[in-house]
Order: sequence, then structure tokens, then C-alpha cells
Amino acid sequence: MIKQLQNLPRRIYGIDFSGAKYAGKKIWIARGTVESRKLRIEDCSQASNFLGTGNERDQCLEALCGFIASEKDCAFGLDFPFGLPKQMVEKNNWEDFVRRFPENYPNLKKFRSICKIYRKPELKRTTDIETKTPFSPYNLRVYYQTYYGIRDILFPLVSADKARVLPMQSLEVGKTIIIEICPASTLKKLWYPEKPPSYKHNTDIHREARAQIIDKLNKTNIISIPDSVGTKALKDASGDALDSIIAAYSTFCAYRNNFKVKYNENYSLEGYVYE
Repeated sequence: MIKQLQNLPRRIYGIDFSGAKYAGKKIWIARGTVESRKLRIEDCSQASNFLGTGNERDQCLEALCGFIASEKDCAFGLDFPFGLPKQMVEKNNWEDFVRRFPENYPNLKKFRSICKIYRKPELKRTTDIETKTPFSPYNLRVYYQTYYGIRDILFPLVSADKARVLPMQSLEVGKTIIIEICPASTLKKLWYPEKPPSYKHNTDIHREARAQIIDKLNKTNIISIPDSVGTKALKDASGDALDSIIAAYSTFCAYRNNFKVKYNENYSLEGYVYE
């Protein structure tokens, strides 16, 4: 069980992650500050601009990992799977799984080849089923994110004890908080019982959908998205900018609940998606 901290972070980051070759263009980072129990979004930018780095994946992810490690009094929400289904994990706990990840999966090809053994049908984690994430952690559309997210972000941070990844690890004063989120799951929860609008395309209909989502978030009265940031999200037809804002919102919702989760033994091995 996660113990409660008296002083929760004042800065919240939502990161729309990517394992693409030019990740600096695909990763978007939203930054917000907690003010009177409300999250005020201050910025939303591509990683290459936010971090001042190149677009190449290795350079960008190294800079992102370093940034997360250097930030204090912060919570980060990232949208890649933090683990694999328990049937695929030989370790007894999540920390061991992460620490041995580069050794067990020395390259993306090796990771993909092992995952293919479990492709019919593809397995999902307990949290994927509960939060209705769109894909298995090793689905063809996701496995790049899973591999590079665990190897290049979680592995160095956990190995150096530079952050606390919840709920698999406990909260610790002075340590950066990292949680897994999924914008698609968050939108399903916000729109329930209806289906959220499709917003990832360059048409007037999809732009209007992005505007509708921004309006929906603002009307929750727990997040404030200024016009300058909202305009960036409206213009980005890929939806990645908006996803980073949704990630920040999801992280703040977890913050408001002191990052508590209901107990399930599978979370301690597979990971957990905060909505």
C-alpha cells in the first residue's frame, strides 16, 4: 500500500511518449502547476523544443530521462506500458523485471521475437482489461513504445533510484513520482457511457473534436488550459499535443487521490494504468 505524503508535488508533467526513430518530433510534453487544488497548464511543446535536443530517438530519450531525474517536487505521467502480462515475466517483482530488461531483451528485434510467441491471442495485463486500453503492451502499434520506454526511461531511473514508479514502488519524500497513464482510457472514462470523439486527423471535424475535448477538460474545473496552449493542441492534427495535456490531467487526478489504487497482486508485477 502506498503511504501518504504530507507534501505532494507542485509540478505536474504529462508526456505523450514515442519510440519512433525521430522521437523528438513525436513526443509532446505538457507542463502544469498545482494551484489551490487545480492544475494550471503552462506549456505544451514537442520534446525537441522543450528539452533543447535533437529529434533522433537515442538523443531525445537520453535527454528526457535526464530531465525526469533532475526535476524535484514533480509527478510525471507517461503513456507507454510499464510492464508485460504476468505470463511473460519470469521475475518475482516489477523492479527485478525492469532491472533485467536490457539483459533479457538486448535489442528491439529480440523483444519482438519473444513477444510473437504470445501473439495468438495477444495477452493483456490486468490493468489493460480494467481500464480498456486499446492494445496489448506488445501489439504491433505499441511495442516500440513499450521497449524504448522501459529500456531508456524506466531502467536507468529505477537502477539509479532517481524516481519512484507507482504503485509498484512506494512514495518517498524528495523523489520524482512516475505513473503510467493512457489518454484513450481517460477519455473513455470522461465520456462514459458514450464514445469519445475521434480527434486524430487533419479535417475540420477532427479539429472540432479536439476543441470539444479541451472544453470537456476545462469543464471538469480541476484543470485550466489557457488559449495559447489550447491553440497548439488544436493545430496538431496528430493529436499528440492534446494527448500530453490529457496525460497531465490524468496525472493530476491521481495526485488528487494521493496516487492510491485498489489492491491487486498483479499490479506489483505488471504495472498499473492511472486514469
